[in-house]
Amino acid sequence: MQNNEEFDAETPEEGAIVESEEEQESPETTWTPKTKLGEKVKKGEITDINSILDSGKTINETQIVELLLPDLEKDLLLVGQAKGKFGGGKRRVFKQTQKKTNEGNKPRFTTMAIVGNKNGIIGFGYGKSKETVPAREKAFRNAKLNIFKIRRGCGSWQCMCGEPHSLPFMVEGKSGSVKVRLIPAPKGTGLCIEKECAKVIELAGIKDIWSKTFGQTKTKMNLIKACEHALRQLIKTKIQPDHVKKLSIEEGQITPSEQEKTETEETSEKEGKDKNLKK
Repeated sequence: MQNNEEFDAETPEEGAIVESEEEQESPETTWTPKTKLGEKVKKGEITDINSILDSGKTINETQIVELLLPDLEKDLLLVGQAKGKFGGGKRRVFKQTQKKTNEGNKPRFTTMAIVGNKNGIIGFGYGKSKETVPAREKAFRNAKLNIFKIRRGCGSWQCMCGEPHSLPFMVEGKSGSVKVRLIPAPKGTGLCIEKECAKVIELAGIKDIWSKTFGQTKTKMNLIKACEHALRQLIKTKIQPDHVKKLSIEEGQITPSEQEKTETEETSEKEGKDKNLKK
């Protein structure tokens, strides 16, 4: 009973207080880099996260991500079992397991976290500990260290609007018995996918998507891992140069200057078409 009381005593408000204390200390003042990549980022030699991800260098310090992505958002996924008998109640953030010993039961807590800037950058993290707070901190730390970029575009034949609001092509991911298929959707469709996967897709910066799942999808860990595998296939898939403009493919984070360029190009193309029609 003590374990349940300790778990129930933790509220989201306490977690919010911890996060606010961490945010008050900026990484620029308190951070002393331990890697060459961290030194370059702190000196200002590297200012774009896409250059690090393209080079394939491993990120070993979370402060690198915090400096280059100040607008990074984070969230915990509901992967734990539901409270109450016979599966009643809501799912929990922490998945609890126990080990039987002569001294008694030894509980452990597992959690999964995601981070993203809603602009083509996403990261997944897995944390495990004897207590809930360390497990959550490990998950957020691992999520920041495991960020990767995705491709966005408009691959739906029903839309073809020229804006990167969906996926450029269909991808599929697998983990255990679970398969997740992500399909491009026209503008205004929304996120037609399972709730926890919708959190992932939203933080990645995708606004419209269709999906289809196979297997034992109640196992949330495998479902989320399959969704992660599908998103990683977006950048691994080879594409033809002609398809980049046709499908409006954008890789990783889009800067405001790039968005303005694309908007001006689209307006100029529309004006040219209108003039031709008038003639």
